[in-house]
Amino acid sequence: MTTSTTRALLLCAAVAGPLWSAVSLAQAATREGFDLTRHPLSLLSTGSLGWLQIANFVVGGILLLLGAAGLRRALDGGWAPRLVAVAGAGMIAAGALVMDPADGFPAGTPAGPGAMGPAGIGHLAAGSVTFLSLIAACYVLGRRFSREGARGRAVASRVAGTALLLGNLWAMGGGTGGSLTLAVGAITAMLWIAWVAAETALMGRR
Repeated sequence: MTTSTTRALLLCAAVAGPLWSAVSLAQAATREGFDLTRHPLSLLSTGSLGWLQIANFVVGGILLLLGAAGLRRALDGGWAPRLVAVAGAGMIAAGALVMDPADGFPAGTPAGPGAMGPAGIGHLAAGSVTFLSLIAACYVLGRRFSREGARGRAVASRVAGTALLLGNLWAMGGGTGGSLTLAVGAITAMLWIAWVAAETALMGRR
């Protein structure tokens, strides 16, 4: 059985994905000039309300770091908790390193990719670390579930990792609506990690 401290840490991971997703999508739907088919969610960190998304990244990253500690305790270590921790650190870095305004957002920004400064480059690097860590964590969890005979969970875990992998590759390749496919993939993977953490906390699974 997991201890109360471990459950509290696991619930941090359970909250991280839904909170980050809800705050990001709420802004995407309400910020003037933002188009999810053209603008990555990271671009919400720019403009007068950019502090909301910056805080969203930082808080989400901290929650994942805490949740990773809970997963390490509940799952007796392994690579999955380490990868979740790396993803959390990447999110914090992505919050600290803000993308440059581009492609008409925030409102008034000229069309086109625009210039990219050191912070923008750092944000892309931090984002890549976060995505790769989440993808790997989903596949590692999928392998663990397979060993335990939990076939449905194993399939779901691999689907979540693949959704982010394909969404990221499509976006990096300049595919139509790439920012949307990336957002769907990232949210899917984060929500799956959240589900695993919540189930582990509630069931006292080791």
